[in-house]
Amino acid sequence: MASPTGSDRLLRGAVRHTAGTTAALLLCSVAGAACSLAVPALAGETLDLLLRHRPGAETWLLWTGVLLAAEVLLETGSVLLTQIANSRATAWIRLRALGGLLGTAPHRAAPHTGGDVAARLCVNATDSGTAPAALATSVSAVLVPIGALVALALIHLWTAAVFVAGLPLLLLLLRAFATQSSDSVGHYQRAQGAVATRLAEALGGARTIAAADTARHEEERVLAPLPEMTKHGTRMWLVHGRAVARSGVLLPLLTTAVVAVAGIALAAGEVSVGGLLAASRYAALAAGIGGIAAPLGTLVRARSAGRRTAELADLAPMPHGSAVLPADAPGELRLRGVRVTRGGVPLLTDVTLSIAGGSTVAVVGRSGAGKSTLAAVAGRLTDPDAGSVLLDGVDLRELSRAELRGATAYAFARPFFDGGATPTIGAALAAGTGPAGGPAGVRDAAAAACADTFVRLLPLGYDTPVDDAPLSGGEAQRLGLARAFMGRGRLMILDDATSSLDTATERQVEAALATPSRACTRLIVAHRVSTAARADQVVWMEGGRVRRCGPHSLLWEEPEYRAVFTAEAGPADAPRRSTEADATRRSAEADATRRSAEADATRRSAGAHATRPATAADTSRPSTAADATRPPTGASATRPSTGADATRPATGADAPPEIVGSGAPASAVPGTGAGE
Repeated sequence: MASPTGSDRLLRGAVRHTAGTTAALLLCSVAGAACSLAVPALAGETLDLLLRHRPGAETWLLWTGVLLAAEVLLETGSVLLTQIANSRATAWIRLRALGGLLGTAPHRAAPHTGGDVAARLCVNATDSGTAPAALATSVSAVLVPIGALVALALIHLWTAAVFVAGLPLLLLLLRAFATQSSDSVGHYQRAQGAVATRLAEALGGARTIAAADTARHEEERVLAPLPEMTKHGTRMWLVHGRAVARSGVLLPLLTTAVVAVAGIALAAGEVSVGGLLAASRYAALAAGIGGIAAPLGTLVRARSAGRRTAELADLAPMPHGSAVLPADAPGELRLRGVRVTRGGVPLLTDVTLSIAGGSTVAVVGRSGAGKSTLAAVAGRLTDPDAGSVLLDGVDLRELSRAELRGATAYAFARPFFDGGATPTIGAALAAGTGPAGGPAGVRDAAAAACADTFVRLLPLGYDTPVDDAPLSGGEAQRLGLARAFMGRGRLMILDDATSSLDTATERQVEAALATPSRACTRLIVAHRVSTAARADQVVWMEGGRVRRCGPHSLLWEEPEYRAVFTAEAGPADAPRRSTEADATRRSAEADATRRSAEADATRRSAGAHATRPATAADTSRPSTAADATRPPTGASATRPSTGADATRPATGADAPPEIVGSGAPASAVPGTGAGE
C-alpha cells in the first residue's frame, strides 16, 4: 500500500496543476461568502430605516438586492469552476498514474490486474480529482460561520457567547464524521476494485465460461465482494445520516438560543428590530459550520482514493541514460552474468551469451525454462537483478529511451492493438518503434509478414478500423510481425511470435527476415523444431540457465534436447512433426540401403586401382541423427525440415555467432510459469 504521504503528494500536485482554476474558484467562494455576510446587515439596516421613516431606505434596499444578485451569480460561477477544476485535476492524476504504470518495468506493474487498474484510473482518479475544488470551497465554508459569529458579537456579545457554548459538541460531531467516513470509504473502494478485477477476468474468459457452462459460478465469484461493499457502503451512509441528524438537532437549538437572547436584548432596548433580524440570519449562517461536512467528506474520499491512485503513480520508473549506439555497428548482443529473480524465484541464473551481429539465434527450452525472461532482458523490457546486457558494446541502461526503442523491435505471441490510439490498421502498423516510412513502408512491412493479402480483403483495406477488423490468432500475429518490421533497428526479438502461423507462412516470414534490407540480429523464442533447425545457433535453456549452445544439427543428437520439442509439441504441430519424423526415418533407411549397395560394389571391384573397400566400421556404423537429417540424393525421400542444410539460412553474416554458455551445469531449481 502507498503511504498517505504519496497520496498527499499526488493531491498537492493536482492543486498546483489547477492553480489558476482553483484560485478563481477560491475568489468566487470568498466573494460569495462576503456577500452572504453583508446581506443580513444591509437588510437589518434597511428595516430600521423603514420603521423609523428615515430617508435612504431605498438606497439600502437597492444595495441589498445587488448583493443578493451577486451572491447568486458567484454561486453559479463557483459551481462551473468546481466542475472545471475537477475535470482538469482528474485528467492530471489519471495521466500521472498511467505514466507510472507504463513507465515502470512490467514485473512491477504485474501485481495490478486489469480490472483493478481500471477501477483506480476511472473511479479512484475521479474521486481524487475533487480534492482541489473541495479544498477551495472548504475555505468559504469556514469563513462564513466565523464571519457570522463575529457579526453576532458586534450585534450583541451574549448572542455570540451562547453560540460558542455549543461549538464543542459541533466540533466533536465533525471529528467523528471524518474519522468514521475515512475508514468506511477505504474499505468500500478496495471492495469496489476487487469486483472490477474479477469482472475483467470473467470478460476475458467469456468463451471458456460459456463452453464450460459455468456462468452461474462466475457470477457468484464476481459478486463475492458485494456483501463487503454493501456493509461498508451502508456504514458510510449511516455515518453521514447520523451526522446530519445530530447537526439537524444541534444547529436549530443553537439558532433558537441565539434568537432568544437577541429577543431579550430587543425587549431591553439593547438591540433594534433590524438587529434582531440580522442576529437571526447570522445565527443561521453560523450554524452553517455543519455545512463543512460536505467538503470535508469530499476531501476524505479524495485522500482515500488518492492512496490507491498514488500506488500507480509512484511505481519506480525505469531510468534511462543519454548514450547512443555506435554508427554502422552490426548489432552484437552480449549478456554477462545475468540474474533475474521475481518473488524469490530465480528465473535466470548466471546467463552469459555473446551473439554476433546479423545472426539468427533460437532460444528453446521447456515451459518455465526462462526463455521469455531472457527475451525481455535482451531488449530491456525489464532490468536484471545482476549482470549487464550490452548492444554493440553499450549497456542498455545507459541508452536514452528513444535510442533504445529505435534500436530494438519486439513481436509477441499475442500482439495488442489500441483502437483508440491507432484507429486504423495502417496507423497501428506505423506506430512501431522506428520511422514509419509512409503508406508504402506499411505495405512493404505487411507483405514481408504475409499480412498484405488479407488486409487488402478487409472492407477499407489499411484504413479499416482496428476494432472492426475480425482477426484470427494467426492474422493478429502477422500484423504484430509487420509492426516489428516497421522498425529498422539492429535487434529484433520474436517472443513466440510465429506460434499461430502455419509452416508455409512461417518459412515466408523467416525468408523475409533473412533479406539484406532487414539485416539485423534476431533472437527468436522458439517452440517448433523447424524454427530451431533454420537458426544459425540454438540457445538451450533449462531451469533458468543456459544448458548448451550450438547448431541444431549437433544438439539434435542429444535425446534430452529432442525431448524438449516432444514436450512442447502442441496439437497444431503434432501432425507436422510426425511427418518430419517419417521423412527422417525414410531418409535414414535410404541412406542405409545406399551404403550397403556401395559396400557390395566396392568388394566386387577390389583390385590395385579399385576404390577403397568399405570397412567393417563403415558397414556397421549405425545411422546418426546427422545422417538421418541429411537429405538423400534423388527422389528417395522428402527433405525433412530438420536437415543439417536447413540449419543456417542466408543471413549475410560473415561468421556464425559466438555463443558462450554459463559453463555451469543445469540448475536444479525448477522453472516456473513466470519464467516464460
